[in-house]
Amino acid sequence: MSAAPSGPPIYLDADACPVKDETYRVALRYGLTVHVVANSVLNLPREPWIERVVVGSELDAADDWIAARAGPETIVLTADVPLAARCVKAGATVLAFTGKPFSESSIGLALATRDLMQSLREAGTITGGPKPFSRADRSAFLSALDRAVNRILRDRPKPG
Repeated sequence: MSAAPSGPPIYLDADACPVKDETYRVALRYGLTVHVVANSVLNLPREPWIERVVVGSELDAADDWIAARAGPETIVLTADVPLAARCVKAGATVLAFTGKPFSESSIGLALATRDLMQSLREAGTITGGPKPFSRADRSAFLSALDRAVNRILRDRPKPG
């Protein structure tokens, strides 16, 4: 990848992200820049199109960094529902690590479900946690990210 990136930037909420390698594969295919945002230094491939962003350890520092840059023609990858809500509001394309898209029509339910589960956990209810990440989740993520990139590229105004 030698030319300047011409596609949408990808902002990856990288702490505990199971699909970094898949994200890099799609980014390489389309010539995109991936901003890998974390609270600590992560071991990343040394590629000019992968930008390591280490934010402070303050609560929500990574979320704030990503949300400040999210907007139309950006892709945000996160499992954090409040961050997803902020980025959807800014017009970004937002995907969960399972490939599930967050949208204006789905984010309210996702926030309500998150809040309900948090309340149940705080009340001492054992909720079991998320199911293990599967090969099908990985495949669904790859397909969803590929579709998101293609949609943004297709919907861009044509030069001239």
